[in-house]
Amino acid sequence: MTEQHYNDVFAPIDIDHVMERVAGGNETEVYRSDDRRFVVKLKGELASRDTVAILADARRMQQVARRFAACLGSRHTIPTYFLLSCDSEGFVHALAIQPYLANARVLAGIDWQSVDAVRRRQIGRDLRHMIARAVGCLFRTGHLPDLYGRVSTSTTERKRRKQWHYLPERIWSFLVKRTILQSQNLMLTDEQPPRLILIDYDEVRRNWLYRLIYFLARLVLFGRDLFVIWWKLER
Repeated sequence: MTEQHYNDVFAPIDIDHVMERVAGGNETEVYRSDDRRFVVKLKGELASRDTVAILADARRMQQVARRFAACLGSRHTIPTYFLLSCDSEGFVHALAIQPYLANARVLAGIDWQSVDAVRRRQIGRDLRHMIARAVGCLFRTGHLPDLYGRVSTSTTERKRRKQWHYLPERIWSFLVKRTILQSQNLMLTDEQPPRLILIDYDEVRRNWLYRLIYFLARLVLFGRDLFVIWWKLER
């Protein structure tokens, strides 16, 4: 069953202001246009009545998206555009607009046993390449694209899971459960040959200590996942 949402914030790209929710992440709700050409990413918690502040946020997010796209290269990225729009309650949002990848699948949804050995090895090489480029981006710019991501079924669930008593589960998921093969931020297209595409271009918006700990943990997990890639896809 599709989940339709009405909001005036969709007015710039949808004539009836109704769009289908297709995904959700740690901060974002993702909707698809009626013609299936675009997805719209909405960060409801960042809305404001201060248009100047939201415009500054949009420009910063555009700069970050371009930086990550340059780091990973055109083969593994898609364009992201930003526009400002008012919702039904008068709050201003910075909407992220991306092309809709028809028939592409997130890595977390792939049955790797059903993928032939030649294709698995190619995907493994692409993942290694993306990890190397992401690490290079971190050391060159001090920023790291998120190759993993999280999923939420609704805004309510996302808010609930941010409560303190979910912290142990979130840490376990971050450190142990979610390898790069369970990524929600990487999609595999149905092209020939298929491409791995990063679909999330958000930066880590926390203080310097949180960022330092997060980046160090990610570097360690990249090392783990290089082994996972070899074990699951290449051996």
